[in-house]
Amino acid sequence: MPLDPDVLMSMQIDPVRRRYDWRDSALYALGLGYGTDPVDGDQLRFVIERDQQAMPTMVNVLGHDGSWMKRPETGIDYTKVVHGEQSMQIHAPLPVSGEIIAQTHVEEIVDKGEGKGALVTARREIRDAKTDAPYATVWLTIFCRGAGGFGGTSTASRQPHAQPESAPEASVTLKTRPEQALIYRLSGDYNMLHADPATAQKAGFDRPILHGLATFGMACRALMDRFCAADGTRVRALEGRFSAPVYPGEAITIDMWPQGAGQAAFAARVEDREVLRNGRFEFS
Repeated sequence: MPLDPDVLMSMQIDPVRRRYDWRDSALYALGLGYGTDPVDGDQLRFVIERDQQAMPTMVNVLGHDGSWMKRPETGIDYTKVVHGEQSMQIHAPLPVSGEIIAQTHVEEIVDKGEGKGALVTARREIRDAKTDAPYATVWLTIFCRGAGGFGGTSTASRQPHAQPESAPEASVTLKTRPEQALIYRLSGDYNMLHADPATAQKAGFDRPILHGLATFGMACRALMDRFCAADGTRVRALEGRFSAPVYPGEAITIDMWPQGAGQAAFAARVEDREVLRNGRFEFS
């Protein structure tokens, strides 16, 4: 069954209500490698309950429900879905504890051509469950391999941030932990690709890979350290394109290019293997 853009664009996706507390915020931060230096106050502010902050990239997992991608009427073959891009806009700092409501809508479908693929972008609005105050808008773009050729638009309305060609002005390397994917998955992404060796090998990987959103979060962590004095309340936006997987235990280098007041471009790599590109970071 081919991808059905009409079904996707008109799909009603139930809102997700999620209650969380300081332990969930701490667990998410541990999944990004925080706490490896137990005397570093910039790390401890995200993992212990005294004067704690919630890591802003936690909005990418709060209220996420990807089950709509598996509905047979959409025509999406979930076995051929790849996470292509991620973007977030922060409207207000996420509390350490609280309750949110997340509403997801399919925003755009791009036809890359017959025998190629399709891009499906979903937008998720995250609000306080009691006050309805907005916390964040999150965009998720998936690439559906082989699903193109249905006659839709071939150009996405959201274009990637330009990747600088010059040498980066700063680079920060963060080492991932061997068990990091096993920790990160406890924040809500239980795909066995990140935990079970047999599943990973069946998908063509030597062993389980790190979640792309963990790489995304670690990039934010490095950018916050460089531009925001490790203060998560100063983060305004983050976006990037995934280009290759990271294996737990590898070291991720985040290259940075300041681009005027409150903005920087970035990319991430493992040695010479680019894993995240077209990155844009906004901060106050």
